Amino acid sequence: MGRTVVELFYDVISPYSWLAFEALCRYRHIWNIDLRFRPAFLGGIMQQTGNKPPAMLPKRGEYMLKDMKRMAKYYQVPLRISADAFQHIMGTNSLTAMRFITAIDMTNAQYLEPLSREFWMRFWSQHEDISQPENILAVARQAGLPGELSQKALEMISSATVKERLKETTSEALKYGAFGMPAVVAHYDGEPHLFFGSDRLELLGNFIGEKWLGPVPSPKL
Repeated sequence: MGRTVVELFYDVISPYSWLAFEALCRYRHIWNIDLRFRPAFLGGIMQQTGNKPPAMLPKRGEYMLKDMKRMAKYYQVPLRISADAFQHIMGTNSLTAMRFITAIDMTNAQYLEPLSREFWMRFWSQHEDISQPENILAVARQAGLPGELSQKALEMISSATVKERLKETTSEALKYGAFGMPAVVAHYDGEPHLFFGSDRLELLGNFIGEKWLGPVPSPKL
C-alpha cells in the first residue's frame, strides 16, 4: 500500500500550526505518510471565510493563553506565551514572511522545513519581528540559508510568480474547507479529508489506520 499524502497548510503567525508542524515532522518516519508542507496565508483564509481572531472574544482569548502554554509543554515545542501575545499577532502582518517562505519553497525546497521552524522560533519563542526585510534575512541566516540565496528570495517576494503561488496555495486550502490554521489534509481512499487544529492529529492517525503514540513518539527501531 502506498503512502498516504498528508498536506499541512500553515502560516508562521499561527502558534497551533507550529505544534502540528513539529508533531507531523516526528511522525513522518513512523506513520506511512508522505508529508508535504504547504505555506499559505492565514489572513487570506480569515478574510475569505469571514472568520475572526479568537481573541476578539475576551473570555476565549484568556482561555487560549492558558491553552497554548499547556499545549506547548505537552508537544515539547519552545512556544513562549506572553501576556500581550494577541496584541503581538494583531500588530504583525505575515504576508511578506509567507511570500519569502513561498519563494524558498519554489527555488530551494530543501530549506523549507528549517526556515519555517526559524520563523516560528523568532516570532513565538523570541517575540521578535518577522515582517521587516532585515529580520527576514536574519531568520534565513539562522536557518542556514546562504546569503546570496536569501537575497534572491527577498527580491522575488514582489514578483507576480510568488504572489500567485501563495494565492493558489491559500485557495487550495479554502477549497478543502479550511477556515483557519493549521489545516491538515489527508488524501485517503481517493478523497481529501480535512482535519483542523493541532489537537486532531490523533484522529488523523486513527482515520488513516495509524497509531497515535503521543506528541513525542519514539522512532521505530
